[in-house]
Amino acid sequence: MSAPTSAGLPVHSDPPGGSRAVAVWGLGVTVYFVAITYRTSLGVAALDAAERFDISASALSTFSILQLLVYAGMQIPVGLLVDRLGTKKVLTLGVVLFTLGQLGFAFSGSYAAALACRALLGCGDAMTFISVLRLGSRWFPARCGPVIAQIAGLIGMAGNLVTTLVLARVLDAFGWTATFAGSAVGGVLLLVLVVAFLRDHPKSYAPVPVPHMGGGYIRRQIVRAWREPGTRLGMWVHFTTQFPGMVFLLLWGMPFLVQGQGLARATAGELLTLIVLSNMVVGLVYGQLISRHHAARAPLALGTVAVTAGVWATVLLWPGHAPVWLLVLLCTVLGACGPASMIGFDFARPANPPERQGTASGIVNMGGFTASMTTLLAVGVLLDLTGGSFRAGFASIFVLEALGIAQILRLRKRAHRRERERVVASRVEAVHVPVS
Repeated sequence: MSAPTSAGLPVHSDPPGGSRAVAVWGLGVTVYFVAITYRTSLGVAALDAAERFDISASALSTFSILQLLVYAGMQIPVGLLVDRLGTKKVLTLGVVLFTLGQLGFAFSGSYAAALACRALLGCGDAMTFISVLRLGSRWFPARCGPVIAQIAGLIGMAGNLVTTLVLARVLDAFGWTATFAGSAVGGVLLLVLVVAFLRDHPKSYAPVPVPHMGGGYIRRQIVRAWREPGTRLGMWVHFTTQFPGMVFLLLWGMPFLVQGQGLARATAGELLTLIVLSNMVVGLVYGQLISRHHAARAPLALGTVAVTAGVWATVLLWPGHAPVWLLVLLCTVLGACGPASMIGFDFARPANPPERQGTASGIVNMGGFTASMTTLLAVGVLLDLTGGSFRAGFASIFVLEALGIAQILRLRKRAHRRERERVVASRVEAVHVPVS
């Protein structure tokens, strides 16, 4: 059953979900899970990488900066590819690229070769999350969107859990090459499953074909998505909330806890694991709250930023080493950063039609990874300039948080007003347009 939209094009009713949807979407989320495992593998190997390649703190941060630079730069192109080619083709290419990157990193004997492999990994990683969001919107009813997105993020964080609990121990036991090459085998197996079983959408729920007119189409997709206040608000929410936890997990958490706070590597690993566990719990809570109370989106995002800034300030201003209870609190709070960043997609999703979801999601996803990339560089440079002062390095967090909060407050009312206008228009259309 379909009804005309205001643009005059028919749209199908919501897909029904069900066990088939869970199976197909679950395969897509597994791709994201493996990508997260590869992305964060350097976080537990940062000290080993510095020793293996004999590099400074700023050079070490370049690994993650380059990876995130590629990731962020690929978001809009990937969104356009997903809108045009569908999920399966993009995810298949992503699996090939991030598996080759992880395998090459295992055998890299030089700093330059290792950098190239991390860039390749970042390119493949960039193709996963937007594809998974699109897959969820094609297989589940729209009302399930916030919960589906949070669960996807939760399962992705489970990949981080594998990194902190398993990969760190395997690295200690078997060394660099065996660890990274062995983990790449998972990507090969995953590629076979994606090619054989992944489907873009249920039968009878294919999206309405949209004409693609070369460069003009690409420009229109980007411009129209960007003009929506909800898209820009979503980007700034993602920008402001994600990066404190990402920077800590991706690279600087282990050095900060071991070298800056004097903890044993095992204890530091347990604290990194706590971030992941906190992320998973908070993700479920945030998803349920937003699906039931849409107005909770902005308060949850801003509240997470405020608490994160407050705890970080307490840790950095504490004389000497911070007590363990405070570090536990910090890691618990950092676990909320990932779920809070997912709220950005909940602003962009209702602001854009289905055929523009990938492009809008790409714009949103650029936010947090741009902030993470900037902070990774800032921390590395400040550590080198100050002789290893983590207090100075992590102070850069507050600058980006202040910028993000200012933009969120500037766009919030405009996005909410535009969203209410869309809801009213859709209700009028539902009443006056007959169903065919």
